Amino acid sequence: MDGLPLASGAGALSAGTMEPTVAPGEVLMSQAIQPAHADSRGELSAGQLLKWMDTTACLAAEKHAGISCVTASMDDILFEDTARIGQIVTIRAKVTRAFSTSMEISIKVRVQDKFTGIQKLLCVAFSTFVVKPLGKEKVHFPLGKEKVHLKPVLLQTEQEQVEHCLASERRKVRLQHENTFSNIMKESNWLRDPVCNEEEGTATTMATSVQSIELVLPPHANHHGNTFGGQIMAWMETVATISASRLCHGHPFLKSVDMFKFRGPSTVGDRLVFNAIVNNTFQNSVEVGVRVEAFDCREWAEGQGRHINSAFLIYNAVDDQEELITFPRIQPISKDDFRRYQGAIARRRIRLGRKYVISHKKEVPLGTQWDISKKGSISNTNVEALKNLASKSGWEITTTLEKIKIYTLEEQDAISVKVEKQVGSPARVAYHLLSDFTKRPLWDPHYISCEVIDQVSEDDQIYYITCSVVNGDKPKDFVVLVSQRKPLKDDNTYIVALMSVVLPSVPPSPQYIRSQVICAGFLIQPVDSSSCTVAYLNQMSDSILPYFAGNIGGWSKSIEEAAASCIKFIENATHDGLKSVL
Repeated sequence: MDGLPLASGAGALSAGTMEPTVAPGEVLMSQAIQPAHADSRGELSAGQLLKWMDTTACLAAEKHAGISCVTASMDDILFEDTARIGQIVTIRAKVTRAFSTSMEISIKVRVQDKFTGIQKLLCVAFSTFVVKPLGKEKVHFPLGKEKVHLKPVLLQTEQEQVEHCLASERRKVRLQHENTFSNIMKESNWLRDPVCNEEEGTATTMATSVQSIELVLPPHANHHGNTFGGQIMAWMETVATISASRLCHGHPFLKSVDMFKFRGPSTVGDRLVFNAIVNNTFQNSVEVGVRVEAFDCREWAEGQGRHINSAFLIYNAVDDQEELITFPRIQPISKDDFRRYQGAIARRRIRLGRKYVISHKKEVPLGTQWDISKKGSISNTNVEALKNLASKSGWEITTTLEKIKIYTLEEQDAISVKVEKQVGSPARVAYHLLSDFTKRPLWDPHYISCEVIDQVSEDDQIYYITCSVVNGDKPKDFVVLVSQRKPLKDDNTYIVALMSVVLPSVPPSPQYIRSQVICAGFLIQPVDSSSCTVAYLNQMSDSILPYFAGNIGGWSKSIEEAAASCIKFIENATHDGLKSVL
């Protein structure tokens, strides 16, 4: 190791753009990137970085626990940038929450150019470690107990409190993962991603299969005597990169990892067999699955190994001109191909849903500055943004019910949701009800209150909205402009668009987290004189994501419930109260 992990009290001083002194409960590792750490393009090898991250996280876990710990999993690894030879990598690991015998460790990696001093976020990940006392360690169990019970994490800042709450949510998602995955796979039997046998430009995955073997030697073992988890992850990343390269014919680079899950240990002398294959592609990304089996001498002779690890790695790729490569669509052929193909779709959906609980980004407040003299242009911008969002290509269906369909759209760092509802009521009635946001708390359980604070014009109102608590955090509030439009001559679409605005007369309150609506609203189209289609769209900000993430990821039905409530609200509206619009 070129650098040394520094613990609290190491006496490191901040200087210029250098990292600040290590906080209590954190572990810091700094590494200078040498040629031996880099790939053929001179960039830091993802496998090498994973080794450093796992070491740092393990030391943070043991610093909190006071006894030996081992890696249970490392998940939601997001690579934001790359690092090159000569740059400095700094890894910070900190226990966000301790449960009974396991801990979640937050890992953040920054890269610094030593000539300019400029730092960039390189990677974010979360790791789970479990306590595993070694034989020589003395563990004093409480009376009547035979397990190590970890002490709670001491929370010192508001951000630590937020991470503490989110850690519980992330753990819940991890524990529910298998059930969530199974449920989505069952849905996929009738939510088929259409693949035409005669479609041009498709590829099979047969040629992407890669196998490799490693003999575990003493340098590969950690201080517990088992194969170092970071070393196994690095070997897995190597075979996955080879697999991806066979499909893209370019330079693949690791973008994210679904999860490294450790199912059992291996030791010095074991033979580790790595099998990798492409599962599916998604325009500019490809998912590669890797399975690891361990064999001791007897098992090796008998051909019966132990499944000790598996992971799903997501790659982008560039050509020689550094342009992103578009991957060919996968054509599944065998039964196993179809299983892996559909599994990749299910995992992608779960990953989208998990994004909000791993977000490291700070939302910048908050919307457009309201200017009454520019109300016309701001209102038109609001409406056009909603129409543009609806017209984008790439919407993918995730849920289909009798009267409801849910779609998602992933663009770079943005996720959008579209909920289509078939409503047995005239379009003008739905428009009348949905454009009056004071009625929204009657059907939307996320809305607590909604009041008009400025009647700008007949078609534009500014509302103050409060929403329910999510994940134990403070409730959220919004100041939004709602702009409504009746159909033009060449169009039959009713529009209700909303976006956040900044209004000096309604400053943020300490009771709420002032949040942002980037672009959202309803598009209402008549089917006939007595029915219509209502599409609700939302380009989600970090503050909105908690209300949608469970549905996107497949472990909640709150959107379906809200949509069903909306349909019922519109269809049950009394005609006596709506004579003015009928």
